[in-house]
Amino acid sequence: MTIRYRTTVVDGLDVFYREAGDPSAPTLVLLHGFPTSSVAYHELITELADEFHLIAPDYPGFGHSSAPAADEFTYTFDRLTDVVDALLDSLGLRSYALYVHDYGAPVGFRLALRHPERIAGIVTQNGNAYEEGLTPFWEPFKKVWADPSADVAPLLGLLTPEATRWQYAHGVSDLSLVNPDKAALDQARLDRPGNHEIQLALFRDYGTNPGLYPLWQEYLREHRPPLLAVWGRNDEIFGPDGARAFARDLPDARIHLLDAGHFPLETRGRQIAGLVRDFLRTLSDRP
Repeated sequence: MTIRYRTTVVDGLDVFYREAGDPSAPTLVLLHGFPTSSVAYHELITELADEFHLIAPDYPGFGHSSAPAADEFTYTFDRLTDVVDALLDSLGLRSYALYVHDYGAPVGFRLALRHPERIAGIVTQNGNAYEEGLTPFWEPFKKVWADPSADVAPLLGLLTPEATRWQYAHGVSDLSLVNPDKAALDQARLDRPGNHEIQLALFRDYGTNPGLYPLWQEYLREHRPPLLAVWGRNDEIFGPDGARAFARDLPDARIHLLDAGHFPLETRGRQIAGLVRDFLRTLSDRP
């Protein structure tokens, strides 16, 4: 199945996105996490494009999209959402399911709050919306959120090659399944001049997301979107209790805790593709 690699201008920025499948088919918008880009979804897009329309953008500062300096663009999750929202509008998308991972969750749930009528369903792959999902990994972040003058050295450590490889490798029982090219590509982009400042700005702004969890949960209770959680149960960043918590607001949520870490697509891609395909088919059956 052909994947097309496109770039369009949104708010003066070049925004790159991958697109595949028949545009008249049900659409799945795939929102990537840190420190990667839409490349994280390349194999999943290939698996699903025979039946669905798929759009996977790169946020500003990531992948092939523009990366203006941190003093030239306001790197917040609100602004990332503005850009993705404008992109989807420019593509004429008025109904779509979301696939969210890591940073994709705060972008995706902001989209859902803005346009609840557009969201046909949600797939969350270690995309958190509950306090229960925040592991001890977040303690250094919380210090910076509480005091912007706090030492950011522990956060800078997350921009190193070792930290990037760790995100892919931790919680994985068979490391031979992890493609090292993904971490190498992510690191090359992190190492671009000025990118550390971009990532630090988003690290600081991530503190706005837990405060929005009650609003995201209210959205779930009120609008009851079908939800599939495909979650690496060994993730030390967003723990499995974050997946289980969705059932509190959506008793019909489909929750699958997989033997994987933070990037379950890397080791459980075929399994996840099958679960997502079955889930999306149920959306087309809804009245």
